[in-house]
Amino acid sequence: MALASPPSTPSASLVQPLFNGPLDIVGDLHGELGALQALLTQLGYDAEGQHPEGRRLVFVGDLCDRGPDSPAVLRWVQTLIAAGRAQAVAGNHEINLMRNDAKDGAGWFFDSRIERDTPKYAPFARATAAEREALQRVAFDWPVALERPDLRIVHAAWDPAAIAQARQLPLGSLVSAYDAWEEEARELARTEHLRESMASELAAWGGDLESDRDAPPFLLAHALNEANKQMRNPLKVLTSGVERQGTVPFFAGGKWRFVERVAWWDAYADATPVVVGHYWRRLHPIDRGTVGKHDEDLFGRIPPLAWHGQRHNVFCVDYSVGGRWVARRDGQPPTRDFKLAALRWPERELVFDDGSRAMTEGFGADGPAA
Repeated sequence: MALASPPSTPSASLVQPLFNGPLDIVGDLHGELGALQALLTQLGYDAEGQHPEGRRLVFVGDLCDRGPDSPAVLRWVQTLIAAGRAQAVAGNHEINLMRNDAKDGAGWFFDSRIERDTPKYAPFARATAAEREALQRVAFDWPVALERPDLRIVHAAWDPAAIAQARQLPLGSLVSAYDAWEEEARELARTEHLRESMASELAAWGGDLESDRDAPPFLLAHALNEANKQMRNPLKVLTSGVERQGTVPFFAGGKWRFVERVAWWDAYADATPVVVGHYWRRLHPIDRGTVGKHDEDLFGRIPPLAWHGQRHNVFCVDYSVGGRWVARRDGQPPTRDFKLAALRWPERELVFDDGSRAMTEGFGADGPAA
């Protein structure tokens, strides 16, 4: 069955045309410069990002935070994009950087994170004073999604309603539009007195939401606030996924959370395949708690090489390279459990930074004809 052309999109939209021709779609990088260099060698690219067969690179977002050299990764990918050899979509970590929203693993840029991040992630290269402004704007003009008739790419979730809203926003408006929806959520929190309720919850508990040593009770006002902020903001949905109010607190991403992620791909009914990052898939089983992931594992029952979703045409290419800080801390081989992968398209083959290769499995299987 022929795939339909993408809907009409303004030329300067946050949803942009994807390169034609063969692609190598690279998973979340999280500052792992050495893994990126090794992967590009395995894929056949030279030091300038050129491929002898004319292939081009696409990055699914989350280039920075947690790893040893976020500044170098951002600079190098920016150079490739400027030369027309690569494309990238913004991930939630790029948005945090652009919005001055200092989160776990961002101590390479934000001074306020150094004390908390150093015990986990050091050593890491820090942005110099001279390059801080430029690094913070690397992703300023990136889209949130890329598409062509046979493929779609987004960091976390291809949600039709959120995509429709992103199509109407011009490039360069990502931060301002994101902030506007964040303000709507804050206004709702004020109207419903959630901020006062959240303060009362924290005072009654007396703990630290960034410490995994002391589990909080389920904080209902926090859950309502998180769900409102997530689902009222279409750009947040596209870059950090579909979520709903949870029932049990869990520790993930450096803090206690009260919402749960939804496997949106089980409701994705379009014929066009989608490639995402974001979700910390693994090639081999690991204890996710060692990297601070205590939420439900959306890939717990999905084979590590399988396409997934209602039509088996969604693929997560993030193989948890962002957890390599654990291997370094524990003196373990970094490539054993935490890998950087690229999905070769249209071949549907995975190439890993350690040189291993594997064909993906089950594309379009057991579902409607793709």
